[in-house]
Amino acid sequence: MPRSVNHVASRERRRKLLKQTKGYFGRRKNVWTVAKNSYEKGLTYAYRDRKKKKSSFRALWIQRINAAARLEGVSYSKLMGMLHAQNIEINRKVLADLAMNHPEAFKAIVKKATNA
Repeated sequence: MPRSVNHVASRERRRKLLKQTKGYFGRRKNVWTVAKNSYEKGLTYAYRDRKKKKSSFRALWIQRINAAARLEGVSYSKLMGMLHAQNIEINRKVLADLAMNHPEAFKAIVKKATNA
């Protein structure tokens, strides 16, 4: 008895993956095995970088807070220490946003933290 293969499903599976690799360079976009490997590697990078994005943003917030704090004459680590000592609960994301977009509010927070 001849072997039964579902060509319709396998062709659709390949077509779908090759559509995903459409913008890749060279054989990565049109050779099945190379495209499959590139696509799977891309999924791995995407998973890893979704985690990495969080630490990248935290580092950016810290740099922005540090730059704004130094304009007020205090370093980032001293400022965060003073905020914790004063029990001022404000996260780095909000603090960085204030430093960038509302410098007068950031200045008031620094003043409140230092006047204790």
